[in-house]
Amino acid sequence: MLVVGIFLLTSCNGGNTNTAPPANESPTAQSSPTVNVTGFEADLDYIRKGGYTYIWVFSRPDGKPIDKEDAAFLRTNAPQVVDWVTTDEGKKVIAGTNFDLAQGNLGLIKKRFVAEDYTGR
Repeated sequence: MLVVGIFLLTSCNGGNTNTAPPANESPTAQSSPTVNVTGFEADLDYIRKGGYTYIWVFSRPDGKPIDKEDAAFLRTNAPQVVDWVTTDEGKKVIAGTNFDLAQGNLGLIKKRFVAEDYTGR
């Protein structure tokens, strides 16, 4: 048995895994480093990972940051939203929900905000 064990070790290159690939094979390419996503895309990804059925992005038509009154209006008129994330230097709010806001107050919200449907994007 000892002879069989020694034979197996030597036939397997002694367990050395640092061998160069044969000349006709190219070395395997290492995967590229992960790109760190920041800002809006990172916040959108956070909401997407929440598994919500609907994702909406709200912003003011004048491009100014969402203020306390704006946030209160959104929360009051879309109480079904589970996750709110303020992003883009406070100029956008991403909403994650399992409720179709079109069946609720989306029309009212659109009178005050730009509403972008990111569901399925």
